[in-house]
Amino acid sequence: MRKILFMLCCTLCNALAQGQYNTLKIPDTLSGTNFNLTLRDTFKQIRPGNQTITGGINADFWGPTLFFNKGETVHMNVKNKLNESTTVHWHGMHLPAVMDGGPHQIIPPGTTWQPFWKVENNAGTYWYHPHMHETTEEQITKGLGGLIIVRDPIESALDLPRKYGTDDIPLILTDRTFTAANQFKVVPYGDSMMTNGTLRAQFTVPAQVIRLRLLNAAIERSYNIGFSDGRKFYLIATDGGLVNKPVELSRFLLNAGERIEILVDCTGQTGKNFDIKAYNSTLSGFIPGGENFANGPFGNALGKKDFNILHLNVGPATAMPVKSIPKTLTTNVFPDPSTAKTTRTITLSDSSGVPGILGPNAFILGHKLFKINYINHTIPLNNTEIWELKSTSGFAHPFHIHDVQFYILSRNGAAPKAEEQGWKDVVLVKARETVKFIAKFEDFADETHPFMYHCHISLHEDEGMMGQFVVKGTTDVKDTDLADAEFAVFPNPAGDVLYAKFTKADSEAYYARIINNSGKTVMMLPRPELEKGIDLKDLPAGIYFIQITEAKAGSVSVQKFIRQ
Repeated sequence: MRKILFMLCCTLCNALAQGQYNTLKIPDTLSGTNFNLTLRDTFKQIRPGNQTITGGINADFWGPTLFFNKGETVHMNVKNKLNESTTVHWHGMHLPAVMDGGPHQIIPPGTTWQPFWKVENNAGTYWYHPHMHETTEEQITKGLGGLIIVRDPIESALDLPRKYGTDDIPLILTDRTFTAANQFKVVPYGDSMMTNGTLRAQFTVPAQVIRLRLLNAAIERSYNIGFSDGRKFYLIATDGGLVNKPVELSRFLLNAGERIEILVDCTGQTGKNFDIKAYNSTLSGFIPGGENFANGPFGNALGKKDFNILHLNVGPATAMPVKSIPKTLTTNVFPDPSTAKTTRTITLSDSSGVPGILGPNAFILGHKLFKINYINHTIPLNNTEIWELKSTSGFAHPFHIHDVQFYILSRNGAAPKAEEQGWKDVVLVKARETVKFIAKFEDFADETHPFMYHCHISLHEDEGMMGQFVVKGTTDVKDTDLADAEFAVFPNPAGDVLYAKFTKADSEAYYARIINNSGKTVMMLPRPELEKGIDLKDLPAGIYFIQITEAKAGSVSVQKFIRQ
């Protein structure tokens, strides 16, 4: 009788515990080489009562996980159905600046943007998100963004978990503050942890080695990752892909924009449960999330506290489980510092007391606020460079650079810890610290569209803690003979496909825009493949104009056509 009562009590306790949690949502997936993404203003039932106004990409909050294969060319069909302009940045991807989705590639409401590029990145976890200057914080708060997972032959040959949503689990970490009406507040710090858009999330994992892909998609907060039962975990990848061998850890400080992949051994632990936690009570007050202001614009209800990220229940193993941690993963070849032709110093500082700069809460790079028409640096094509990030700021900043992955050389003159010895595109520069990294700018010369570098705290970025650079090739010389380059369109009237051809054989299209009869841009096509035709299926019948910018001369020509 006692045994029966004990079992009933255990069952009841487990049921009550389960009631504390919500099942973790696993984002849907898209794969192949053609991707359709639609950004919309949406609603989501997050808490009891009113629905929350959100933003989503093919969904009501966040977007699908995109699977790319290294070496393939991917075509993106991005439709902006929001009530405001936006951009979509492919964070961590190595691609032409005109396809990058920074603040220059603005997509107006009702417009379709069609970038494409060859996937050159190593297998790893990347992401996409808005990069609209001055409204990035608001748009990410809505829930616009999603993961990218790249596969390659090296990663595929390893005995690693890769059953998406079973033993290979995406975890997008954010926090939000809700109003009394269940609406998001646009603030740096939330009072409620959300994982994959789920409050108080739980998930059942198999009793074997599992892989967790963690993205810090928070506005500002860093998460000091660890496990409630003190177990070790093994870092296998940083921002830009696999590290040479797994690194055993008990904590990892994950900063805004940063990604890691870790292995956790749950072999033989069926029936056990434990938590992924943010051990933020130990953070300095000068680390994002370490402050503990009770109120005001930087009120931080989770500051200086340890809190749960995800509750894990261990279920039965799968049919073909991974049971061991590999000894080696890959052989990365990082740039040799002796080959660096340039060392650039980028200062990170507080703006307080600087004439003409914002108030005491703003931060700046290179002693300047961001100006969209000002190029901070021109980098010669094929240059290997050392960037010295020198902070005089009293606060830590996660520094992100577009275009390249880099390797950290030192922190205050000392070699980086083992967990930072991989390809990176985000690095936390702590207060009054100097960090050096090395990178090679080996392609994608473009004098028209720049790449960005910035603090990945969205508020700081929006306030102007950002700069930009262009990569300039020796062959990037304007050809005045092409200044009068014109083109013809056919067929005209057009059906579902429109073709265009320059009258001069050596002309090349840099950018094309399709404009309706009211003067609104409805399609944006960077580096259009004119010989393959332009897909007009989404355009209603009517009169349109196609405007093409020629690559070498920079000349702009326009032709009228009819969509029948």
